Amino acid sequence: MTASVNSVAYHLFPLQGLDGLRVAPQPVPTPGPTQVVVRVRAASFNRRDLLLMDGAYPLPATPGVVPLSDGVGEVIAVGAGVTRVAVGARVTATYYLHWLHGPQRLAHVREQYGANHDGWLADYVVLEEDSAIEVPDHLTDAEAASLSCGGVVAWKTLADPAPVLPGETVLTVGTGTVALFAVQFARLRGARVLSVTSSAEKAKRLRDLGADETIDRGEHPDWEQVVVELTGGHGVDHVVEAVGPPTLAKSVAASAFNARVTVIGVFPSDGPAAGDPFGGRYLSIRRIAVGSRADFEEMNRALTAHRLGPVIDRVFPFEAAAEAYRYFRDGNPFGKVVLERG
Repeated sequence: MTASVNSVAYHLFPLQGLDGLRVAPQPVPTPGPTQVVVRVRAASFNRRDLLLMDGAYPLPATPGVVPLSDGVGEVIAVGAGVTRVAVGARVTATYYLHWLHGPQRLAHVREQYGANHDGWLADYVVLEEDSAIEVPDHLTDAEAASLSCGGVVAWKTLADPAPVLPGETVLTVGTGTVALFAVQFARLRGARVLSVTSSAEKAKRLRDLGADETIDRGEHPDWEQVVVELTGGHGVDHVVEAVGPPTLAKSVAASAFNARVTVIGVFPSDGPAAGDPFGGRYLSIRRIAVGSRADFEEMNRALTAHRLGPVIDRVFPFEAAAEAYRYFRDGNPFGKVVLERG
């Protein structure tokens, strides 16, 4: 293969903010025996990408790494031993290179696209065959580039190990990508959905997405009491806690007896909550990080069957990567911020 004179990759040098995002020419890669070369069509941002840029993510970014874990593109070359995907397929990748199924192990966590393996903010990305996944045909490139992190973690939260059942109640906290996916997936499972948000505009959009009731935390700072009232004094069965320590105690207070609270993702500073946030309740709180290839494939089957897709806030051209980073950080988006080829 010959290199395109216009091919580039963005490289991240953490602890330098947006000044650490630098552009360099990129030749067309050659795949190893178990690798896949993908021409990138679109990529999207997650909160972890800001944490990596600031040096606040638990797994430090390798200096000079190509960032972003979420993207989609067309397979243009495969290694001699590759059997899972073929040239011409439209694929994305799992968040972790080799977590295929079953429990997550520490070895899985240590290998991530956009952190210590080059990610999607480039003209070409090299994927391990284990991680390549074909995307649902009904999704646009922008939508298909928005699944690997927020979509999969929301799916896993509500499907494993105790699936949400019809008639149960789910509370989503926040309006980040995970929470928006969770509203759709909870409704898909027949649950009643309550959502905590920060404005009347976001509340309306959450209802349009499928939330049964919304609570504006600006109007109701003690929103956990409102949740309990809306559930007849019982509290909710599942909480998708996508904000973290600042709201965890309220999420616990909004929970029913024997509820399940799932804390999503990583945070720049985790500390123990003051006092006893459990209030005498028996419940499980787990902290998860995305999911396996099997989880991803199961989610894709549901997306295909029900013609669902992610919420997209804004699409930027690839050439505006720094501007898109800035908007994602400061613009309070509702849904995914995406970079897309023209």
